[in-house]
Amino acid sequence: MSPNVRCAVSDDATAIREIARESWHAAYDPILGDETVTETIDQWYTLDDLRASISEARDREDAVFLIAEEADEPVGFAHAGPHRERPSVASLNRIYVRPDRWGDGIGTVLLERVQDYLSEEYDRLLLAVLADNEVGVSFYESAGFERIGVQDSDLKPEVEEYVYEKRL
Repeated sequence: MSPNVRCAVSDDATAIREIARESWHAAYDPILGDETVTETIDQWYTLDDLRASISEARDREDAVFLIAEEADEPVGFAHAGPHRERPSVASLNRIYVRPDRWGDGIGTVLLERVQDYLSEEYDRLLLAVLADNEVGVSFYESAGFERIGVQDSDLKPEVEEYVYEKRL
């Protein structure tokens, strides 16, 4: 069954934060450690910041914040918008699915909707993923993203990120 995907609203912020928390701990604890993951979630996923990101995306033609639901239960989300330095490029800021739903196609549906939404505004979609995040790397490569670089992560010393890009 394909999830229902819609634009997020402010009331979705709590569910989005919980999906992020579950996903981050499942994917990143082995790489960054529980403490770093918890601190990052607490900083990057405050309810006020999420509500502001959702509101901004709703007010712009060149950004999108989506939530996927099954049986009215939030199971994933995605957030994308303009890249800070490259005007013809969108940045996939966040895409996460509940870990118990990994492999069910929810991330693929969210990514396809993001690409459809942004394809009129942008030529390419850019993202960064921790190099040791095998699930994330596999997901992006199977979705047709091309690795275009490697960079140091701001999350922890000695941790690298792969930079991927895809033509829209």
